[in-house]
Amino acid sequence: MDKKFVIKYQTENGVIETNEIENDYFALDVKELDNRFTVVMKPKKAFELIDFYVESDYEFQFGDNFYAGGYQSWTTSREYKSFDIMKRSLHFADISKFTAHLVKMTSDEYMVEYTEKPGEFHSHCYTYIRNGEDMKLWGSLSEKTGFTYFKVKMNEDYFAIHKDVLGKLVTEDYTVLDIVYFEGTYDEVFDNYFGMMDMPATRNGHMSGYTSWYNYFQNINEDIIIRDLNGLDPAKEEVSIFQIDDGYEPFVGDWLDPCPEKFPKGMRYISDKIHEKGYKAGIWIAPFSCQRVSRMAKEHPDWLIKDENGKPQIGVPAWGGAYTFDIFNEEARDYIRSVFDAVLNDWNFDMVKLDFLYSQCIIPRNGKCRGEIMYAGMCFLRDCVGDKLFLGCGAPIGTAIGIVDACRISCDVSPNYEGEFYTKYLLLNNEIVSAQMAINNTIFRRHLNGRVWMNDPDVFFLRENNLKFTKNQRQLLATINNLCGNVLFISDNAGDYDETQMKLLKKYFKKTDEKVIGAEYITDDVIRLRVKDGKMIKTLTFNLKTGEVLKKQA
Repeated sequence: MDKKFVIKYQTENGVIETNEIENDYFALDVKELDNRFTVVMKPKKAFELIDFYVESDYEFQFGDNFYAGGYQSWTTSREYKSFDIMKRSLHFADISKFTAHLVKMTSDEYMVEYTEKPGEFHSHCYTYIRNGEDMKLWGSLSEKTGFTYFKVKMNEDYFAIHKDVLGKLVTEDYTVLDIVYFEGTYDEVFDNYFGMMDMPATRNGHMSGYTSWYNYFQNINEDIIIRDLNGLDPAKEEVSIFQIDDGYEPFVGDWLDPCPEKFPKGMRYISDKIHEKGYKAGIWIAPFSCQRVSRMAKEHPDWLIKDENGKPQIGVPAWGGAYTFDIFNEEARDYIRSVFDAVLNDWNFDMVKLDFLYSQCIIPRNGKCRGEIMYAGMCFLRDCVGDKLFLGCGAPIGTAIGIVDACRISCDVSPNYEGEFYTKYLLLNNEIVSAQMAINNTIFRRHLNGRVWMNDPDVFFLRENNLKFTKNQRQLLATINNLCGNVLFISDNAGDYDETQMKLLKKYFKKTDEKVIGAEYITDDVIRLRVKDGKMIKTLTFNLKTGEVLKKQA
């Protein structure tokens, strides 16, 4: 494919946009060898990048499906056809700067334009074009120098590779792109691509157990946790981990402050009780987040990322909006390190689920682009966690590869299958809480499972109380999680289960030998899976919107 470079940058003489590969400010070292394409920018004097992409023609064929991989853990990821539309957040969110930020902060809308035209899509870190069984995959080998994304206009035969370089101060050689290309079957291209990367040894592992969030949310206490821990005893042989979620701390950010009204014996008592059962003890932390009413926010405002007006930047919409600790502030880094030291050593937890990680890189700063900041943040967290288990969540996918042991690959599910009113009627962005989109992502990100990390598709439910799921919806969610994930969690008090529910729990906690070998949308709401079970190929067709299975066939 013939390539055209587009480079936009800021100099002492103003903003310049050029198609040149060499001028007074830089020279591009472009190499194409076999299936690899690299671009290194060699500066002649310092300047700041604004935009960088390479565009070319690509002849799309009838039957092509483009994979649009989402920006972070929660972002919708799926295949699209040339007549489909990739939607952005609702336009009424732009009525003010505050509402726009509130909606866009979790997404990629600060870096990528959504045209909302048929056939115009983008994909982060890697993408593929599938036509039947034939696959063509393009992927970035490293995101440490910035986020890479691929853009297409299928109806105009257009293909481009972008680097989100906004804010990058170039003073030395800078590797802008390192892209590989493979053709083959689904398994062949992903084996080849991810096989070129350094992955954690735990990627092929399996965890099954409990997390507290989707039954109680922040309303947990010592009695609830110990009761639900004991409730798993009949399924003890299938349980490997028990995780405490949000609600043990007085305020987000004040992780080490005691909360005696909820946990009078402290968190070491909880981990000891979990270990007595023979399970690993997990705990949730949002390590970069700091609730506005927290002690940390009040006592250390200088530790926080600031917006353009010098005020603490809102990085998380939860808890009425939360600020973000700046990893380039040494005192903030020291505090975060002290939190991990206490949680992993004094409290003796074995796994940390680290959430809302995208908040570190919403806006470029310190001469670094977003991806550079995020990669630095992920490496810092890995160093803090050491050899304990690291489950990432709300993490930009590209910069989590090779660092985390497990990762959420879907948005949150909801105790209401159809979602809350804002899910059903507003759908403010592509990261919104939704059981339907969680199932979608679990299916279309299945290629990550076991190759890159243990896929965490979020929880499934077997309980009937405090839940708005039909029996079929519960079964569909559990089935998809078991097929495509290796982190299999419930949020139920299994002590309330009857004999049938307990049998189902044991079944879904055991990883199936079945494998999804094909998945596609056949209408806007209907997905058809092909599943290999030994020598048999089965199909499973279901309506994602209603959760009803339409057809099973061997």
